[in-house]
Amino acid sequence: MMKLMDTQPWLDDDQQELWQALLTVVIALPAALDRQLQREAGISNFEYGVLARLSMADEATMRLSDLARVCDSTLPRLSKVMDRFEARDWVVRRPDPGDGRYTLATLTGAGRQKLAESAPEHVAQVKRLVFDPLSAAQRRHLGTALTRIAATVRRELEGG
Repeated sequence: MMKLMDTQPWLDDDQQELWQALLTVVIALPAALDRQLQREAGISNFEYGVLARLSMADEATMRLSDLARVCDSTLPRLSKVMDRFEARDWVVRRPDPGDGRYTLATLTGAGRQKLAESAPEHVAQVKRLVFDPLSAAQRRHLGTALTRIAATVRRELEGG
């Protein structure tokens, strides 16, 4: 009797094990980070990421379209976050003086303060969940593998 796996393009056992582990990380890790950030700082992991990306930009300013791209977000989702951030005085938005079709977001002093207050526990959680269980060699290998996967996924999302 022929096994179903002999005729179908299923994942082999090693691939299935890796795929299930990756699904756990992709689904459970953001939930764990969200839970910690909501409890400690009253923000989501996504919101923390937006604040962090803005803080790393030149003059803490980015076009919303670029910020959405680096945060793996849609513009509508990011716009809702920007509405909340503006209401809390964490960002200001203004037209891009170089090209009025774009909107710039700038992290304010209050936004920097929120990030600084949120960072210690968040970074500790990231280290605990992601980096501490791995050796230096495992981190390097994981970094190489994830960079390749992320590039492939981004190309797919961009239609390529």
